[in-house]
Amino acid sequence: MQNIQQSLNYFLVGGAVRDKLLGRDVVDNDYVVVGATVEEMLQLGFAQVGKDFPVFLHPKNKQEFALARTEKKAGTGYTGFNCNASADVSLEEDLLRRDLTINAMAMDAQGNVFDPYNGQLDLENRILRHVSDAFIEDPLRVLRVARFAARYHSYGFTIAPETLTLMTKLSNSGELLTLSGERVWQEMERSLADDNPEVFFQVLYNCRALKSLWPDLHNLWGVPNPKKWHPEICSGVHTMMVLKQAVSLSKKTTIRFASVCHDLGKSLTKGEILPSHPGHETAGLPLIEDICRKFKVPTAHKNLALKVCQFHLHSHKAFELKPSTILKLFNQLDVWRKPEEFKDFLQCCQADFTGRLGFENREYIQKQFLLQAYEKLAQITAKPFIEKGLKGLAIKEAISQTRLVELKTFKQCFVAENSVN
Repeated sequence: MQNIQQSLNYFLVGGAVRDKLLGRDVVDNDYVVVGATVEEMLQLGFAQVGKDFPVFLHPKNKQEFALARTEKKAGTGYTGFNCNASADVSLEEDLLRRDLTINAMAMDAQGNVFDPYNGQLDLENRILRHVSDAFIEDPLRVLRVARFAARYHSYGFTIAPETLTLMTKLSNSGELLTLSGERVWQEMERSLADDNPEVFFQVLYNCRALKSLWPDLHNLWGVPNPKKWHPEICSGVHTMMVLKQAVSLSKKTTIRFASVCHDLGKSLTKGEILPSHPGHETAGLPLIEDICRKFKVPTAHKNLALKVCQFHLHSHKAFELKPSTILKLFNQLDVWRKPEEFKDFLQCCQADFTGRLGFENREYIQKQFLLQAYEKLAQITAKPFIEKGLKGLAIKEAISQTRLVELKTFKQCFVAENSVN
């Protein structure tokens, strides 16, 4: 087969060019083809995969090649566009429809950069800036810019004031509500997997997108906590600090999502009893159910978030709890069948404890205690009781009583050895 690409006027575009210039690893190579038609692409052996606009897979390497196109707003939401992918659409016109200048560059096969909107300058100055006023036509771009702000936070990128103004205008317009829950979650989960997801949520808060998409989380900002345990005071600030701690402890998005959700119930606390938050744990449970239903959040993320929300104070007060209460906690957390989830739960509780101003380096000995207690009690199984002739509920009761006795002894020894007050 002849060299297919030699017959095409094609360019590497978007994130691949941006990351090449930044010196980052390029994950996906996307190409735009100028001056070709659908028929010509099919004749060359490309397989068409795009329904709303012509996107093709290379017959050999399966990389994506899209015809240069323009878009015109024709409805609401991020899918409400009419697409023109005729052969006379120029590369400059194609790049004009993109979200940010740093994503509106192209590179030819020789490595020459085509940069009509000064993306390289913004890359050098670490600025996230919209390409044109057409930015406001696509509500998804609010989430994308927030995600880029998080992803490139360590490089020193900030959002241009005029771009943040457009993001705020979009957020206030109600257009964000046209986004599907799945699409919002996709952007959120991608940010949760990066190194600075707290920036993603902070940007959404700053441009009022969080107020539209996740009002219960938005409402945490300005809600005070007792200064003794929360020198940072603000519940929203605390939640972002907890998320940062979770990032330092684990790469799991389940743990990071649960950390964001753990104090949602504080958004419902009546003003007259602030800064106390009695019952905020159970108050947060329906809020988590609602947002998980809205965003189509995976079950594993939801289940861990619910457990952390309901029981994180039990973990913090582990040494104050009676052994019978600790055993009941273990049963409620289903630690015997889900030991890995229990470990994730403890990671979240540690993130909550250390996610406070001045608490960042404090030891969270409760985690060590609860984990060791579980490991000791997990060794007590049904086998010896079956061998004694016990059956049914009698076996369950015998296991429970044996575990309770073992837990009392273990707690006494642990407290004594670790000088726990």
